Amino acid sequence: MESSTQPALRASRLAIPNSQLSISIIIPAFNEAASIATVLASLREWRARAEIIVVDDASTDRTAEIARANGVRVIQHKQNKGYGAALKTGIRAASSEIVVLMDADSEHSAEQIESLLNAMDDNDMVVGARGKDSPTPALRRPGKWLLGKVANYLAQTEIPDLNSGFRALRTRVAKLFLHILPNGFSFTTTLTLALFKEGYNTAYVPIVTKPRVGSSTVNPIRDGINTIMLIIRVIALFDPLKVFMPTSAGLFMIGVIYWIASIVYRSSQRIDPALHIPSGAVIVLVSSVIIFMFGILADQVSAIRREKYE
Repeated sequence: MESSTQPALRASRLAIPNSQLSISIIIPAFNEAASIATVLASLREWRARAEIIVVDDASTDRTAEIARANGVRVIQHKQNKGYGAALKTGIRAASSEIVVLMDADSEHSAEQIESLLNAMDDNDMVVGARGKDSPTPALRRPGKWLLGKVANYLAQTEIPDLNSGFRALRTRVAKLFLHILPNGFSFTTTLTLALFKEGYNTAYVPIVTKPRVGSSTVNPIRDGINTIMLIIRVIALFDPLKVFMPTSAGLFMIGVIYWIASIVYRSSQRIDPALHIPSGAVIVLVSSVIIFMFGILADQVSAIRREKYE
């Protein structure tokens, strides 16, 4: 689906050096008092060139106080809304052409921001792709692997890093998709697939992350269920036909094979097979048609849901 605003975005790509781009660095933070000062200190060289926005997601510690003491812009949520909601707040508040998203737990290095910006020339988003040396909690790996396989199938391409939180993108492009982006940690996953599916240019540059400061909040049961739900939502939002069509075709083939097997069996028993369709075959064939029609309906609903209006 091509948006009427997209050609204008293509035409307005900046032909000026990356050093002259206006930049907003957005840092979502929730109870990151142990690391936020270190993160902001690492960005000291960027203060003359970029606006730095810390979005405090209703922290219960001194995160917002420490950020203000470091002289950056702080936006506070009155209640905890989630990682994605904090990023949305920061993107809406940004006054620049480019937004850089990075975490507040010291995983991302300020020295690597330049590599993201250097790759922005003909791209709408540049993502920092974590290498093998980057630490990843063992409990997250199975879910990340499965989600990555689903995303690659939907995007019809190999995505080096689906949910990296370290990325740069054009502010106008980001705002087009805010209405479909979730408020939780699946924000980056959904954003990546949205740009792929709508034909925007996305590039990847290699990065190495550092161990996070503070304890991980991973819960294997809760996050396992959330990963399954995210996969279902991603499929439903971006390409439901890629699931409905193979399922419908598979059921149709099973129904036909069942029907043929019944004819062969009845013939071997010297029973007239004419116009006889087993009830099981009928159920399977009708199910395939129903699933196909549901797929068409889901695809239309998905297209309407993805329409850009921001």
